[in-house]
Formats: sequence, structure tokens, C-alpha cells
Amino acid sequence: MSQQSFVKDNVNQFSALYRLIDFMLIQVILFLSIRFYSTPLSDSYIMIGLIASISFYLLAETVQLYRSWRTGFSSRLALYTFLSWIGAIFAVTTYLFFSKTSSDISRVVIGLWFVISACSLVTWRMIFRLYLFKRRRQGLNTRKVAIFGLTESGVRLANEFVNHPETGFSLQAFYDDREPERLTEDYRDRLQGSVNEGVELARSGKFDVVYIALPLAAQKRIEMILRSLGDTTVDVHLVPDFFTFNLLHARLTHVGNTQTISVYESPLSGLASLAKRIEDIVGSALILCGIAIPMLIIAMLIKLDSPGPVFFKQLRYGLDGKAIKVWKFRSMTVADNGAVVKQATKGDARITKLGAILRKTSLDELPQFINVIQGQMSIVGPRPHAVAHNEEYRNLVDFYMLRHKVKPGITGWAQINGWRGETDTLDKMEKRIEFDLEYIRNWSLLLDIKIVFLTIFKGFINKNAY
Repeated sequence: MSQQSFVKDNVNQFSALYRLIDFMLIQVILFLSIRFYSTPLSDSYIMIGLIASISFYLLAETVQLYRSWRTGFSSRLALYTFLSWIGAIFAVTTYLFFSKTSSDISRVVIGLWFVISACSLVTWRMIFRLYLFKRRRQGLNTRKVAIFGLTESGVRLANEFVNHPETGFSLQAFYDDREPERLTEDYRDRLQGSVNEGVELARSGKFDVVYIALPLAAQKRIEMILRSLGDTTVDVHLVPDFFTFNLLHARLTHVGNTQTISVYESPLSGLASLAKRIEDIVGSALILCGIAIPMLIIAMLIKLDSPGPVFFKQLRYGLDGKAIKVWKFRSMTVADNGAVVKQATKGDARITKLGAILRKTSLDELPQFINVIQGQMSIVGPRPHAVAHNEEYRNLVDFYMLRHKVKPGITGWAQINGWRGETDTLDKMEKRIEFDLEYIRNWSLLLDIKIVFLTIFKGFINKNAY
């Protein structure tokens, strides 16, 4: 018999309540929408109500919506709820199309039901989450925590517990075998003894949760702790010191019966990838409709300003480091696209008079919405660099190539934080990469919307753009 070693997700003690409320909301809102529009209740409505509920449940299980969100992000909870409902809507519309019963259904009723249900499914979760947060801040529904190892990762974990009491974790003590002078100064007042003492207290039921934050080099010590706590009901978690590396979207996965931990992986997969693509298609299509005439005017001015083509297509790295041709309005008298590309500098003689204005205002980037429609770029993401610059900096900046785990963007987190334009020093490039990787680790649709909004006010014009 094969050994099962899959790591399970946190169980949500309110999962049954969540499922019940979801079912009731979907059905009740459908019924109220029917009554509001004075439409008779028919078997077709009952059928689509059941299809929507079942589809929502299946998709919610797929994205693990009913797991414990004690330590999860509110934005991600809302996103997963919304995407699950979008999937349910797709299932309903597919049924109506193939069953040819859409003529029996009021479009107004369905529209009201879709919109109000989406808002309600998200809203009640947020309200209930705030209620639980309030109770935990009051000391209710909390769990007593001990951390084995006063290490950097242990201190980071402790900071999360102390700074976010709404999670309901009450830090009781640290335990470490090293001499106090060898330990970090943070939380020394919480150091209560050796690891063996902590194990004994955990076995006696003093703690609900134990986090082992010892270095991975202490493998035998960790194994001893796990064996000692193996016959208790204490929840035990490992806190690997992978944080010495630059993790991207670390998560548990498996190959057959072997558990693995992804270290460098894009957060954009499955439903998240679909949501990002929909965002790009809809957003770029709307923007292109709005900027079509300004782009035509810019093209005419370029032809009048200097000889040469209107557009400049430069080879850059896209998703997974694959070369793409990025569209730009030509702003220089030359078209550097080889093994050596000189970055534009202040007062660069290669820049045309009109090109200086276009680069300063980022108007030269507008044709890249064509790249977005083609699927080569995103509206938001790390800015693409020339291939020559990629080859130069990948050997100078740690984790540089990880920025290519997502599609490059027209605007990005680094740009709105001031790291745009010439990178004449290594420090500037390192800061840009730092913000790019932070964006990838924390990606969400809400973050993309925030970046687009901030770009409008402070991303187009920058003193460092030449």
C-alpha cells in the first residue's frame, strides 16, 4: 500500500455554516428577484438555482474557499468567492443555451440575481470575518502558540502574531537551546527555556499550536521534536528558513505520493491566470478605443519630426524569458536592438525633439497595448528590459530572472514607486527588481487596479525618464 504524505489545508470549523449560508443566499436572492419582477416561479428557475449552487460549491472546493482563512488575505478571499460565482454563472448560461429554455427565463431576473448574489456572497464573508476578528481581539476564539527557535524566521512569525491579534494566535513563549547571547535581541523576554522544556509543556497541553522555526540544518533535532509531539493533539507546523532565499508564491504540491514545496513559481495559474487575461483583454480594448485618435496624431507628428518609421519594435524578454517584440513609438534617430544597447541618458543626442516629450510623458509606450491584446504583455507587470540589459544584469542582481515568471507590463509596482527610467547604478536596478518581485509575490486583481490608478496620477511623468 502506498504511503500517503499529502499535507492537508487548514480545516475551517465554520465550513458547514459557510456552505449553508451560500446555498440559502443563492436560492433566496433568486426567489426575491423573481418576486421583484413579478415573474411566476417555474421549474426552469428551480433548475438554474440548483445548477448555480452545485457549480459554486464545486469551484469553491477547487480554489479551497472553505478552508480556514484565519491567516489568509481578505482580498484573496473576496477574489476566490467572486471567481467561483463567475464560474457558476457560466454553468447557468451554458445550461440555458443548450437546453433552449432561455426564452422561458426573464433576463432582468437573471441579471439581478447574478449581480446581487455576487455582492452578497462576498459581503457576508467580509462581515463575518470582521466579526471573528473582533472576537479574537477581545481574546475569544484564540489559540496559544509556542515557537521553538529564536531565529530570524521565528521572529518574523512572532511579529505577525503580535501585530495582527485578529488572527487569534496568542504568543506564549519561545524555546531555544542556544545561549542567550547567541540569540537575536527580539523577544528575549519571551524565552522560557530549552526546546526539551517546551516539548514537555506542549505534551502537557499548555499550548494549542507549536511552530518549529529551527534551521533546516538541525534536521535530527527537528525529527526528535516531531516524534515527541507525535502522540499529542497539538498542532505542529514547520517554519522553514527558506526566507533566506527570494521565494515566489511558495506552496505545497506533490508528485504522486511525494510531497514537494514549490520555491520559484508564478502565482498566475488556473483561475488567477484567466482573471488576469480577462483584465488585460477588457482593459486594453477599452483603452485602445480611447487612445486611437491620439495615437494617430502622434504617428503623424513623428513622421513630420524626423525621418524613419513611426514604430520601433525592440526585442525583449517576455513570459518565461522568451523573446518578444515590444511595440513603441520611435523616439530616437537610431534603433538599437543588438547585443549592446545603450540606455537613454539625460540630454541624449539620439533622442528626437518629439521623442523627448513622448518619453517624458510615457506616450511612447502606448502601442504596447497591442502587445497586451496579442497576449505577449499585461497592462500591469514588471517592465520589460532590452535583451542586452537582461543578459548583463542577470549575472549582477540576485533573482533577476524571476521577474519573467509573469508577463511584462506597460506599468508596474516599481514604476509607480519611483524606480523608472535610467538605471545607471547597480543599486537602482536592484531596487527595481526588489519591487518587481514584491509585486509577483503579492499579486491580486485589486493590486493591479491600485497600480493602474496610481499610474494615472504619478506614473506617466517621471524626472528619471529620458
